Amino acid sequence: MATFMCRVVSAREELYAGEISMLIANGHSGEIGVLAGHTPLITLLKPGAMRMKSADGLSEEVIYVSGGVLEVQPNLVTVLADDAERAHDLDEAKIAEARRAAEQMLVNQTDTLQTNAALAALAESVAQLQTIQKYKNRA
Repeated sequence: MATFMCRVVSAREELYAGEISMLIANGHSGEIGVLAGHTPLITLLKPGAMRMKSADGLSEEVIYVSGGVLEVQPNLVTVLADDAERAHDLDEAKIAEARRAAEQMLVNQTDTLQTNAALAALAESVAQLQTIQKYKNRA
């Protein structure tokens, strides 16, 4: 199986660097799959799970990204994430509480700025919970 190098970097740390056989991420226009030899491109990422299949194709790593940029070059894919965390490190109880707080913010909003902040927080918590579910289904 053909492989390529992949780096996943957030503002805090490098989460992954190594050879993979496939990457699936939430691009701005929808889900994108990358295999070796993919056409070069740059796209914005939406919050959600990013899945990377190992070079041997036997295992898969799931990483939550809150957004960022995906760059595909002939032999290297680079993900510059706004924030990222391995799915197994996400705290489901903490995220569920953040979701409840965002929903409460929506109920109590008084202006457009508060509404937008609440919607963004709600979208992020939902994407994190979906990442946890994808990780649990793979494990």
